[in-house]
Amino acid sequence: MKIKYKNIIEKHGIDILSSKGMQIEKKCTQHGTFSVYDHSVYVTSMCIGLSKKLHIKVNEKALVRGALLHDYFLYDWHEPKKENRIHGFTHPGIALRNAEKDFDLGKIERDMIKKHMFPLTPKPPRYRESIILCLADKICATYETAGGFKKRFMRKIRRVDKNV
Repeated sequence: MKIKYKNIIEKHGIDILSSKGMQIEKKCTQHGTFSVYDHSVYVTSMCIGLSKKLHIKVNEKALVRGALLHDYFLYDWHEPKKENRIHGFTHPGIALRNAEKDFDLGKIERDMIKKHMFPLTPKPPRYRESIILCLADKICATYETAGGFKKRFMRKIRRVDKNV
């Protein structure tokens, strides 16, 4: 996966990308074959792209840092545990607590992390950067999930073609 805006992401988030927590994210699956790390970088790139294409003035540093940390929950939510059944509702709070332990966060980054799952989380996003993250996260998650379905579907089609 080629990442656009790599220089912007590294400019504002190199400390996050090289952190121990992000190394854990590389080992945890998010959607399909994407790790949480890959998903976080992909979402960050999408956030930057959306803000540029839509000409929305943002705090670029906060946008990058909040997007990189939005899923900083540091566990594999696919493991069959009782608490993982409600992961979609609970992980923003867990990610925020973990991010606050490891990094200095401003009000925009906190809001982005806490509210990125709106409307699953009750309070709506307060800042432009948070709204952009909500949209980018859903776009990327859909692509990551649907892309996996498409690949499996095409493999099945090819198997059927070989047998006909």
